[in-house]
Amino acid sequence: MTLALLLALAPIALLIALGAWLNHSRFLADSFWAQAERLGYYVLLPALFLHGLATASLDNVPVKGMALVLVLSTCAVTVALVASRALLKGSDAAFTSVFQGGIRFNNYVGVSIVAGLFGAQGIALAAVANAAIVPTVNILCVLVFARYGTGAKMTAGKVARQLALNPLVLACFGGIALQVLGLGLPVVIEPVLKALGQASLPLGLLCVGAALELGSVRSWVRPVAYSSLAKFVIMPLATVGACHVFGLDGKAAIAAVLFQALPTASSSYIMARQLGGDAPLMAGIVASQTLLAAVTLPLAAIVLIPWI
Repeated sequence: MTLALLLALAPIALLIALGAWLNHSRFLADSFWAQAERLGYYVLLPALFLHGLATASLDNVPVKGMALVLVLSTCAVTVALVASRALLKGSDAAFTSVFQGGIRFNNYVGVSIVAGLFGAQGIALAAVANAAIVPTVNILCVLVFARYGTGAKMTAGKVARQLALNPLVLACFGGIALQVLGLGLPVVIEPVLKALGQASLPLGLLCVGAALELGSVRSWVRPVAYSSLAKFVIMPLATVGACHVFGLDGKAAIAAVLFQALPTASSSYIMARQLGGDAPLMAGIVASQTLLAAVTLPLAAIVLIPWI
């Protein structure tokens, strides 16, 4: 299992490093990165979420139990992070990065791990995890940006409008609607969305690497520690507790715990850039958690899985 975890993490770390080199060497113009981030946020990531949720195979998977475990554990950690805001030093924009680092997950790594462990059933379990967590975290993050982002504070009406027009939220609910109605995607459209979605992961990680400001590493220490504590300790423990409450066990419980122990996603950096967060700090958290996960994921598997 440890080898599978490391093999899933290695390409992510290498793509972040490549992005840092491309920016440092000025191989690409500075203006490229902002446009790449915009493309990812409005086109590639929505395509990834819409395709993944619309085409997921949910056969022989405890959908309700797994969804309850994942959504409620995510909401529990959200409440804990927001309640502890006063204890966390730094700006509100920095808090949005800590928050995203504490609740978002890298679904590329998750799919790779559970598919490697459980084969076709693992892919189905990953599909349920994505269907449950992706819309949940995107809604929660939009709400947190509305309260703590650097833009003007939003009224309830503006928050509702932000949620209704957010491309990631729209893509999630569009994919879920197609799944529930059994419509799937048109034969011509499906491969287009699949290709666009596959492009989102490497491009997003390159953007994360390009945004790294290594001269600011010392200022990352506290935010990285807070977000990693939430992501690698509190979130998995909350998930184990939820598994016991809702009677989720076996492979579904293992997949749920592993997904909630994953490092944060590159999409968190793009969302920080677009919605008024601390994007350089977010890039540092993404890179740091990716490296830390090489240790924390195997530990989570060894320590927590026997408790399920």
